Amino acid sequence: MEWRDVGRVLGTRRLGESDALVELMTLGHGRHLGVVKGGRSRRRAPALQVGNRLEVVWRARLDEHLGQFTVEPVDARAAGLMADPLALNAVQTLAAHLRLLPERDPQPDLFAAFEAMLEALDHPRLVGELMARFEMAVIEVLGFGLELSECALTGERAEIADLAWVSPKTGRAAGREAGRPWADRLLPLPAFLCPERGGAASDWGRETTADLAAALALTRHFLARHVWEARGIDPPSTREAFLAGLWKALAEADAASAPQ
Repeated sequence: MEWRDVGRVLGTRRLGESDALVELMTLGHGRHLGVVKGGRSRRRAPALQVGNRLEVVWRARLDEHLGQFTVEPVDARAAGLMADPLALNAVQTLAAHLRLLPERDPQPDLFAAFEAMLEALDHPRLVGELMARFEMAVIEVLGFGLELSECALTGERAEIADLAWVSPKTGRAAGREAGRPWADRLLPLPAFLCPERGGAASDWGRETTADLAAALALTRHFLARHVWEARGIDPPSTREAFLAGLWKALAEADAASAPQ
């Protein structure tokens, strides 16, 4: 068995004295593990850092075997991430989310979203929006997607319901006016997370800090409820570090743009 693909490194573990067990998010084969011979050597180890893009060949005698990777670095940006804590924590958080996915299940949209985030690391407001969208997509892929097609209280379609709230228990949305009496029991739903109001990608990166905070609180709730707690795992510590850095960067940006 053999295939060729491109992938981003999600993590690496020691295997024996000199080899490495490498976890990749690949474009065509999903989250996939394989052995890299000599992966702990001075020559190979730098290419196997989280976030690096590789051209990869996977070989195994049978499809169900772990197999071996032969890798060639394409975009080795991990070293640059070390100098930018916000970017580093963003990439580490994305990698942690992708490790939640089933193995060998292709998810080209999530791969593309991972790539988009890596290209946006110099733009904190856009990074915040992309993280919220990415977490929504992960929740959807894992089978716990929010019901944002209509108002759960009135039955109105999303196009006319002005969805603004989400039930923390059911994940169903409610319109702004219909849900207002129960606002203290509901989670705010920022407009940019609604499919019919998400806007073109060229318009992303303009959301307010308050909307980004609401979006990331929403996704955290459902990741905790359906994934972290259900699997008995802790949230990635890098997510909190990412958020701390994000709020600091956005506060500085807001202060710089405020009228004097």
